Amino acid sequence: MSKGAQTARTSHPLLDIRRATKIFGAGFLHKGQGVQALKEVNLSIADSPPRIVTIAGESGCGKSTLANAILGFVSLTSGHVLYRNKDVASMNRKERSAYRRQVQAVFQDPYAANNPFYTMKHVFEVPIRHFNLARTRTQARDLMETALNLVGLRGEEILEKHPHQMSGGQRQRIMMARAYLLQPRLIVADEPVSMVDASLRAMVLDIMLRMRDEHGISFLYITHDLSTAYQVGDDLCLIYRGRIVERGHAAAVIEDPKHPYVQLLLDSIPVPDPEQSWHLEIRADDDEDTAGIPSRGCLFRPRCPHRMPQCSEQEPADYPVDPSGHEVACFLYERRGSVITG
Repeated sequence: MSKGAQTARTSHPLLDIRRATKIFGAGFLHKGQGVQALKEVNLSIADSPPRIVTIAGESGCGKSTLANAILGFVSLTSGHVLYRNKDVASMNRKERSAYRRQVQAVFQDPYAANNPFYTMKHVFEVPIRHFNLARTRTQARDLMETALNLVGLRGEEILEKHPHQMSGGQRQRIMMARAYLLQPRLIVADEPVSMVDASLRAMVLDIMLRMRDEHGISFLYITHDLSTAYQVGDDLCLIYRGRIVERGHAAAVIEDPKHPYVQLLLDSIPVPDPEQSWHLEIRADDDEDTAGIPSRGCLFRPRCPHRMPQCSEQEPADYPVDPSGHEVACFLYERRGSVITG
């Protein structure tokens, strides 16, 4: 193989999502139209260096649907999920097994992640046996202890216990340890800190940073909490109604938001200052605000304070606002000279 061919082969992203669209089946309430959970989502995670890419947005915007599509739990209506340039949907049995080892998941609810009839040891024994990670019980125990030590736990304290004997924070750390056990390249973490208290939240986020920095594991971190997105995220994508409306370096997006939705989202966060009162005025929506999801044009148009005639005619592209990769799906940035900042 030539040097140029080798370079081309290694330049593929670790994960490449191309025009991912998901429309859930029509039902009685939707009158045959279906529900569009994802719309033309494009997202790429580089093979190196490892990164924490955050997907954020309000409830129901499509974050978890995107995670489930990556993990293979739901199939896309159109578009592709590629892992190292291989379409996940067309993988054979051997390739899919390797993919499931290299792309792991940590879910939101630690209470629903375990079978109550088995001890916590079973959580680790199943993947060790399925992927032939150890030849002896001693090797298997060493793998368990190494994974548990990473998350601040010890085998003699938890492996023989049942799930009801564990706290929510312990269960979530066990799920992090189980994902690490397989030495994956990517972990899809869907709201992993939303059901633990503040002290354990900081610990779980620190575990993610250590896995990235010390073990070369990338994360797709899904959250509605912009403070944790700012704290640990390298890149940030904001989703509105299934469409990524703004993306870029996490600090750049949060400190200088460009899209009107992201600006309103950040402005809605109360300032922790007793001298500054919260804005409590309630404004009734006009007819256009309550018109529902637009059938064409910009999805955010009904709520946008900057809406223009062209917003109802066509959907905006992703316009770059700086050389760092910061992109915004808004006609305000179609011409660089007409940029409106928040």
